[in-house]
Amino acid sequence: MTITAAADGSALGNPGPAGWAWYVDDSSWAAGGWKHATNNQGELKAVLELFRATAHIDDDLLVLCDSQYVINSVTKWMKGWKAKGWRKGDGKPVMNLDLLKEIDEAIAGRRYRFEWVKGHVGHPLNEAADERARGAAEAFQRGRPAPAGPGFRAGGAAAEPGVSGGRAATAAASVGQRSPTLTADRVTEQASAYAHDELFSFDDLGHDIGEDFRDLTDPHGTGAVRSAGELHRVTLSLSAEEHRRLVQRAAARNVTVEEYLRGLI
Repeated sequence: MTITAAADGSALGNPGPAGWAWYVDDSSWAAGGWKHATNNQGELKAVLELFRATAHIDDDLLVLCDSQYVINSVTKWMKGWKAKGWRKGDGKPVMNLDLLKEIDEAIAGRRYRFEWVKGHVGHPLNEAADERARGAAEAFQRGRPAPAGPGFRAGGAAAEPGVSGGRAATAAASVGQRSPTLTADRVTEQASAYAHDELFSFDDLGHDIGEDFRDLTDPHGTGAVRSAGELHRVTLSLSAEEHRRLVQRAAARNVTVEEYLRGLI
């Protein structure tokens, strides 16, 4: 059997708040990040955590990755770097050395294959990993907890902690506290909070309407809107399935539906 998973990284500013994620399906994924890192570090970390999370599974692993740097580092360059004392052909130290050494250890004895996929063109697994990696980066940017995901699940059941000893324990520690799986019941519960057509409402003009509208407020900071006519109400009609997906995507980024939609503007 082959486990197929996408691994991706994201950095806002590059370097800046950064995230990583690997994704098999909605019940089997993980994500995390840092306050400050590069996109390449996020990509490498995603691959590392994928190998760690599946260390106890005796299956082949197909890693879908949109980073040629990561694929070439692991499959072509790393062996030569290691032989030269982790230095490049010009004698300069290899960048991201700690992550590469950890990957070198994690892939030892594993059956795996990397496949390049073009990013941001609608590949389902790549898009899912990218969304979660970016969600983690945005969480660190906002100073909020990043959704960690359920971790690896084999056959629909959560992998038992500690099964594979050292590497599995390391994987559990590195992923951090895991968030509960987004079940159908949780989706329904969250959807009920937004079970109306008007996802944005500015009827209460005394309410804090956010930084995006600060140019419409009183310059003395009272929060009063200068002209109600300058605001626009947005009404969005969705099918039940579209609404379910919207709530899931907002939950994956640990934000409200309104915050998620604002981020698309």
